[in-house]
Amino acid sequence: MSDEQRRPRRPQPMSPEQIESHVGSFDPARASEIAHESAAILVRTGRADDDPALTARLVNLVGELGLSTVADLWSRQPAVSLPGALWRLYALREWIVRDAAGASADFAEGRLRADVPAAIAGSAEPPSPDAMLALGDAILTGVYRGELDTALERAAAFCEVVATGRAHRADFSDGYDDEAARTQTVSASAMRGTASDLRRAAAAWRSGTLH
Repeated sequence: MSDEQRRPRRPQPMSPEQIESHVGSFDPARASEIAHESAAILVRTGRADDDPALTARLVNLVGELGLSTVADLWSRQPAVSLPGALWRLYALREWIVRDAAGASADFAEGRLRADVPAAIAGSAEPPSPDAMLALGDAILTGVYRGELDTALERAAAFCEVVATGRAHRADFSDGYDDEAARTQTVSASAMRGTASDLRRAAAAWRSGTLH
């Protein structure tokens, strides 16, 4: 056997273009299998290759493919699964990118009142829109450069702080903008649900059952 044959092969990256081609040819019977395979390949590849350019590209996956493509790939999978957890992380970052000012306002309000210390989510002082964008990138970078359960816990803490802030902002709207108050209350509840999903996914990763 030659040296080349003996050398272990590194996992082959799945490029955004390859992911997009898979999404376009989904057979419903194979959708779950493809979602889990693609999530595992991305995480394994990103963690195996110490290439900042690759990490940056993986963090910006939604920018490369579009939110609808990533949603088609992973959003229908269970919350406590690798594709389900990745979908929540990428959707969270996309919300921050699209509404950094709103994220900043929610986080600034929530960090004063949330049961979860804002510091768990990461440094964001002051909690400006730019700081929110940097925090969103840092959380996703942790998937490929740190411990996945830590990244999930940081995202859960961020969601908890934002949910608390959004709920208090709903209280401010109550009585003079009831529609805004209802919308903010519902979205705060959904954000708390996401925080719970991410914490359960982190626990599953630690126990070796997140696939």
